[in-house]
Amino acid sequence: MVKNTGRPGYLQIADDLRAQIRGGSLEPGSPLPSTAKLAEQYGASLSVVKLAVGVLRTEGLVIGQQGKGVFVRDTDDPQAAGDELADLRATVHDLSVRLAKVEEQLATSTTPRPGRSSR
Repeated sequence: MVKNTGRPGYLQIADDLRAQIRGGSLEPGSPLPSTAKLAEQYGASLSVVKLAVGVLRTEGLVIGQQGKGVFVRDTDDPQAAGDELADLRATVHDLSVRLAKVEEQLATSTTPRPGRSSR
């Protein structure tokens, strides 16, 4: 239950979930309860629970899988960290290629055309 301590509710929830993860009651690979269940459990809104889970994601304690849920991440697994790094590198490479194409299109589309004056 979120308490009126002056500390934001999402941080209280994140603190509790973090303690459960570090204490072992939420083991690596296990799913977090659904957002709706967490909201009911903590007496908080869905948006507050989503913020709390976002904090844990930022800290690298949990990882989301589209359409499956949010799972406790195995922080001792170097393979998981390597996979994330490989994913980031692939994404950066893809964005670089796309940016180069856009820059090329802009360069060719901004060349002055005959009969037009530039201001």
